[in-house]
Amino acid sequence: MTERRTPSIAQVLWKLMRNQPIRYGFALVVWTLIWAMPVLVGLVIAYFFDELASGIEVDTVVLVVVATLAYAIARTVMIFLGMRNHASLLFRAASTMRRNLLLRLYELPGAETLDETPGELVSRFRDDVDHIVEPFDLTVDLAGASVAGVVAFTILFSIDPVITLVISLPVAVVALVANRTGGLVRRYRRHAREATEAITGYLGETFSATQSIKVAGAEETMLLRFQDLNDVRKDMMVRDRTLTETMYAVYRNTINIGTGLILLMAAGRLAATGDAGISIGQFALFVFLLEYVSDAAYFVGVFIARAKQGSVSVDRLTKSLRGEPWSRAFAKTDLHLDGAPPQPEISERSTDPFRSLRVHGLTYHYPGSVNGIEDVDLEIRAGEFVVVTGRIGSGKTTLLRAILGLLPAESGSIVWNDAAVDDPESSMVPPRSAYTPQVPKLFSMTLEDNLVLGDTVPKHLVDESIYIATMQRDIDQMPEGLETMVGPRGVRLSGGQVQRSAGARMLTREPQLLVLDDVSSALDVETEQIMWTRLFNARRDITALVVSHRHAALARADRVIVMHDGRVAATGSAEELQESSERFRAIWEGVLQPVSGR
Repeated sequence: MTERRTPSIAQVLWKLMRNQPIRYGFALVVWTLIWAMPVLVGLVIAYFFDELASGIEVDTVVLVVVATLAYAIARTVMIFLGMRNHASLLFRAASTMRRNLLLRLYELPGAETLDETPGELVSRFRDDVDHIVEPFDLTVDLAGASVAGVVAFTILFSIDPVITLVISLPVAVVALVANRTGGLVRRYRRHAREATEAITGYLGETFSATQSIKVAGAEETMLLRFQDLNDVRKDMMVRDRTLTETMYAVYRNTINIGTGLILLMAAGRLAATGDAGISIGQFALFVFLLEYVSDAAYFVGVFIARAKQGSVSVDRLTKSLRGEPWSRAFAKTDLHLDGAPPQPEISERSTDPFRSLRVHGLTYHYPGSVNGIEDVDLEIRAGEFVVVTGRIGSGKTTLLRAILGLLPAESGSIVWNDAAVDDPESSMVPPRSAYTPQVPKLFSMTLEDNLVLGDTVPKHLVDESIYIATMQRDIDQMPEGLETMVGPRGVRLSGGQVQRSAGARMLTREPQLLVLDDVSSALDVETEQIMWTRLFNARRDITALVVSHRHAALARADRVIVMHDGRVAATGSAEELQESSERFRAIWEGVLQPVSGR
């Protein structure tokens, strides 16, 4: 039996409860007691007023005072324990969802694009998770209020069945209103969340493209677009909030009106003694317990509304799983909150020196397209400098990503040192290989943190990597040196500095195989030549697989692989290919014509 792609809110809440059975069970017991304990106060009040009517004694007053103090102390302790446990319960529920979603995103192939913008994903991680936790939070209050309401109803029924049955009328009205407005609640909440997500995504993209906006002189139009989105969000949020508050007002006022009518009926039957009416103590008990019956009805309505709103966030959250079962987002996971956090696993340096990498019949096509690579064979031996070249769209980048497992190959094999690589995404990483993409990404932290990425890297290795990447002069000119904050995505650095920083980051991993995708495209010819010279002088045993069309790389290459329409069109040294390959001669002479795809 296959699992539903999108679950009901009830399934999600049940899953969250089962993830923390002890904490949730404790919360359920404690909050039920907290809600039900005031019933004891009502009984004490009834006893006090009945005694007062018949002539109260000093011992009775003392008993009432002692009982009230004991109740206050006990309830305070219960509330403290309940809040302490509840904070942990809700935090773990929210963190579990966020961690599972983050792990799922990390599992996706590295070159696979997301349907959502980073801002939209942040909105789902932050707001949608919170909106699922809200009904989960209310379940214990709903249970406690319901138990207290049932107990109070039973006591009131024993006092006066007719009046007590009338209490059920406002409860029925609340339940009917909550049920009939469920679809409207879901629709308004969905529109509000989509409008908020649009704003968050727009802001994220705007902040990462400030230079492009300024160069295009588009500040005013971008602000107008932001205003339009904000107006839509304001309208949707006002509708959502107005509907929610209106429903709450209907619930509360319906119950209050019903309570008033019931009290008028009870007051008309009030009598000091006798079987014809109710005593003053019973009337006091009636007034006191009636609130708990009405609160139970109110919480039913609030919970239904929150559950409807939470179901919208469940739908949105499960879409981010990209085909995985919905339970993946809510599965129990170790958050490592108890005890010392686990230390990151540092890959041990391979004791098997790199000898060769062989690729046979490697094939990958982009979904819904014929573009990609087809039946590619190549071999890289230790110490070689192999350059992949070709026209724009010929499949160069796709080839590198498929070898590294960033794109899932449809067929073909990858062999490292005569051993098949079954999972290249996990295997083709440091210390085996390291990769620098054509458009590398830096994080909004210091330059040094971007180079080491949380790893413990010896200073001499960092200095050597900076030297090879020709970054030392740039760093010397930065007022804070390696402590310079590079800004979001390295926006404070030039394109060449970003590429060389990414190259230095790759070198700090000391990989046996370097994989570089046109990393010199933002460098001048002299800087590129210096970089290659320093690399092979400092690390003589290094092996490199490089995408490039620059003379500095092609002339230095031990072997050049020419790609065309996703296939290997020619292989040889630059000198050999100038004689034998027309396509390579066009590249060498700088005649590069783009083709569609790849």
